[in-house]
Amino acid sequence: MQDIAASLERGRPKDLASGAQVLSGQLGKTIQRLRKAYNLSLSELAEQSGVAKSIISQIERNETNPTLATIWRLSQALDVSIERVLATSDEEPFIERFSRADTPRLVSDDGKVRLAIIGWIKTVEWLQWYDVTADPGGVLESDAHQRGSVESLSVLEGSFEVEVAGEVQRANAGETLRYRCDRPHSIRCFGDEPGRATMVVIMKAAVME
Repeated sequence: MQDIAASLERGRPKDLASGAQVLSGQLGKTIQRLRKAYNLSLSELAEQSGVAKSIISQIERNETNPTLATIWRLSQALDVSIERVLATSDEEPFIERFSRADTPRLVSDDGKVRLAIIGWIKTVEWLQWYDVTADPGGVLESDAHQRGSVESLSVLEGSFEVEVAGEVQRANAGETLRYRCDRPHSIRCFGDEPGRATMVVIMKAAVME
């Protein structure tokens, strides 16, 4: 990655641009999945990356072949390595290993809850899972997901409570809370100890009446 970055910083992306011609088949889907994993709109990604909204839209629809300079800016905005963005071939190995630095992370508004996106980015539109770590008192507030979506929080360390539509349930280490997340909901780490949990979100689940 350092060699590619150095080339771009020296203003020589033309030497690398031809490589982007073979990437358009899956690149657009990869960029879109990464963007949605961070819940970013096209406008927000454009602002963070410096790439025009119209260009990002064309990339996602596979209507253009971006230069590696453009891909580099998008990868930086999405906080993943350029290798991961480019690794879209169906021939790549089934076993993949990602370092801590390559794992996208989200932080709650209060800065006390951190989510590492450990799920497969290709399933983000229907299945997501996260490694959750939280400081005591940390709160993660979430908007409603698609109707019928279900979230599962398995507590590994400490204690958490979940609030959905005014109802609150608590779970300690070794326990799991499963709940509808198609309405505003929040997760709180309560007690004096830090907490850790695995959170799985099933999107577009069967509608529950």
